[in-house]
Amino acid sequence: MQIPFYQIDAFTSKRFAGNPAGVCPLEEWLDDETMQLIAAENNLSETAFFVRRDSDFELRWFTPEVEVDLCGHATLASAYVLFSELGYDKTEIRFNTKSGALSVKKEFDLLSLDFPSREGKVVTPPEGLADSLGVEPLEVLLSRDLLVVCRSEDDVRSLKPIFSGLSRIRALGIIATAEGTHSDFVSRFFAPRVGVDEDPATGSAHCTLVPYWSRKLGKKALHGLQVSSRGGEFFCEDLGDRVKIAGRAVKYLHGTIEI
Repeated sequence: MQIPFYQIDAFTSKRFAGNPAGVCPLEEWLDDETMQLIAAENNLSETAFFVRRDSDFELRWFTPEVEVDLCGHATLASAYVLFSELGYDKTEIRFNTKSGALSVKKEFDLLSLDFPSREGKVVTPPEGLADSLGVEPLEVLLSRDLLVVCRSEDDVRSLKPIFSGLSRIRALGIIATAEGTHSDFVSRFFAPRVGVDEDPATGSAHCTLVPYWSRKLGKKALHGLQVSSRGGEFFCEDLGDRVKIAGRAVKYLHGTIEI
């Protein structure tokens, strides 16, 4: 069997930056084990698989180790493949996922994701968090991920986490964030529990980042930078129970997987 495969750099306008995602358009679903093996072989933070169903698409995401319930950059990458490579001629794509219906719209040179808001609740910092992350947080909030608020952008940029320690913390990922110097906020994302030590540009983290910073800064429209080594840029808006997360994408490769 031959499966088309695309690798797309998401939340960036240039290759070798942003977050690389694998995208596999399918005629019908493969079994879960095969999709997990493909994701492990690709060894990218996420590989997305989608199948057309009438006017919509079913979409699933896999890390090298597990299937996840929400992924921003691989959703953006899937929409990019449909718009730019597969001739999808409408301005909006609707994906049905484990997190419900998600839409992606073309807005000039941006692709805009409509995602659920996942506002965090203040919690006591888990044991070992400060030592593993290498910073004393100002506050810690929990949604799906753990949101760790740092004192400054420099603190976020200089983090050198101990991933073995972070992997013992009960959250899918750990988001480190602070108010930005040249943006509204900055962030980094670590998910060693699911096989991703550091994710370069994480759309789903902004489901928690956007409501937090919207409330802190008193504004709805927000500009975020993910300050990983590859970097990522996000144009966001707090819509109440939803968040808008917009960015750019660029194709790195197109090939064929044989199984």
